Amino acid sequence: MPRHIVANVDEIPPGERKVLEVDGRSIGVFNVDGEFYAIRNRCPHQGGPVCEGYLTGFLKARIPGEYTYTRQGEILRCPWHGWEFDVKTGQSWIDPKKVRTRSYPAHVSSASAVQSDPDLETGPYIAETYQVSIDSEFVIVEIP
Repeated sequence: MPRHIVANVDEIPPGERKVLEVDGRSIGVFNVDGEFYAIRNRCPHQGGPVCEGYLTGFLKARIPGEYTYTRQGEILRCPWHGWEFDVKTGQSWIDPKKVRTRSYPAHVSSASAVQSDPDLETGPYIAETYQVSIDSEFVIVEIP
């Protein structure tokens, strides 16, 4: 399965998202408490930009007047008609057995792991690179 680098970890803080184009598909990448999830930016209801919707959670009540807010930031509400989806799985809360939006595996890799990854495609342009190391609070660039 092709892998794509879509962002630095710092670009998507917890509770935020980044919507981008990957292989001709609009994808939303979400940071939920430091874990990353990716779903297709297309609501199965009428094709709305679901990843631009409101992030919310669930309000549960054991008894009337006693409420608990759970799964904060894990439920995505489509901005067009309010259909709700689980950011982690793409499952809908309208009809969980039949309706979902496509989810994609997302994870964090270190720069050294990415550089040595044989599954990544090499682009047509190669930039001149230099060895970089961090010494205390300074960034050191070594030019041979």
